Amino acid sequence: MAQEKIESEFLEYASGSVNPESLEIDHESERKLIRKLDWHIAPMVFLGYLVCFLDRVNIGNARLYGLESDLHLHGTQYQTILSVLFATYILSEIPSNLLIKRIRPSRWIAILNVCWGLIATLSGLCQSFGGMVACRLLLGLFEGGLFPGFIVYLTLFYTKDEIALRVFYFFVSAGFFRDWLPTFIYGIAAWFLLADDPESASYLTSQEKDLMNRRRERQVGLTASGNELHKKDMILAFQNWKVYMFCLAQFCMGTMLYGYSVFLPTIIQGLGNWTTTQIQALTIPCYAVGAICYLGAAILSDRQQRRGIYVLISLAASIIGYGLLISKSNEGVHYFASCLVASGMYSCLGIAMAWLPSNQPRYGKRTTSTAMQIMAGNFSGILASFLYPSTEGPRYIKGHGITLALLGAAFCLFVVTMLYFARVNKRRMEGKEDAKIAGLTEEVINELGDRSPRFMYAI
Repeated sequence: MAQEKIESEFLEYASGSVNPESLEIDHESERKLIRKLDWHIAPMVFLGYLVCFLDRVNIGNARLYGLESDLHLHGTQYQTILSVLFATYILSEIPSNLLIKRIRPSRWIAILNVCWGLIATLSGLCQSFGGMVACRLLLGLFEGGLFPGFIVYLTLFYTKDEIALRVFYFFVSAGFFRDWLPTFIYGIAAWFLLADDPESASYLTSQEKDLMNRRRERQVGLTASGNELHKKDMILAFQNWKVYMFCLAQFCMGTMLYGYSVFLPTIIQGLGNWTTTQIQALTIPCYAVGAICYLGAAILSDRQQRRGIYVLISLAASIIGYGLLISKSNEGVHYFASCLVASGMYSCLGIAMAWLPSNQPRYGKRTTSTAMQIMAGNFSGILASFLYPSTEGPRYIKGHGITLALLGAAFCLFVVTMLYFARVNKRRMEGKEDAKIAGLTEEVINELGDRSPRFMYAI
């Protein structure tokens, strides 16, 4: 029987039911709590992703300053240097996400930052192709754990109603700022300033910690074990076809992110006779447009609790942008198209990365599926590294065309996923799945996570 299978899977770590009356929350107290969380958490994740992203994409700017000639690169060696980072980056993501809670987030993130900061600094001493490849491999090994780790870290403090805006902090940091904070200094600060979880956050009072627990339980009735790492939850993540839909879409969108972020200076260089300083200045409006559009989409997405529609609108904007880049238009239109691509790029990626963990309430499943999603997105970095060879400038038709096709595929994947979520929610609201929990104890029902008929998917 289905009920017996579900009960046997979850009974071993069920730890008590939730009293609905205990979950009543004073909204003013909750607003004050969220403001305090933002004050203590947002700056750290903001700076953490900033230094990670800049360490990785600064090689695109180094190309403008003669990296290829200094290292005597030829053929596709520059593209190889870009892509090898993702080999170790991808391999380290899932193990890192599984380790982050065991070692403690503050310690693990600090170690990663210090290690890759030293490697990034020493890479400036490389004088050969082989030396740069070695540095990039090591850089990927230590960078791979940060981004998925921070996504999971945010879900420990914020509910699914609030997560999209907080993921926004990652992307706005990469678009607006430059490498003014040495990475290893951030790593040292993280050791002392990051709380490992709500229970260890010294800036929260006992009443606020209790409020954090009630906020978490309010979403799906989880007991304490739902926020622990269980092998069965990890296996369920690997068996979930919906996770693979997000992974495929992330690969498609990631091709745009990495191709655009690394090669934007090269693309702008092909639009006119600009100096290196002018090229750098012309990238700023593109990222500014992307940040502003993403901020608006993230706020609306959290407020309305609608993810898919904003992902689709953002994808449509980027698709139109690439269509204009391929067209035989003048330089002004192509520059406008570059801004249009950015207007949707961060929104579709950021909201999608908030969407999947929002629908995975159990920690083990959430942590594994988030790492899988981001790992799939980073596979696209290998492809993106070869989409814009200098021999195809200044138009880069092939690179734009491949990216455009992949964005179209992502659009279709999200449409299918949205329709499925809507169908399941409708059945659950109509009580058509209640038979799945007939005869089950409250302890088991509270541990089912997204498999529970009481859980409604974010759409």
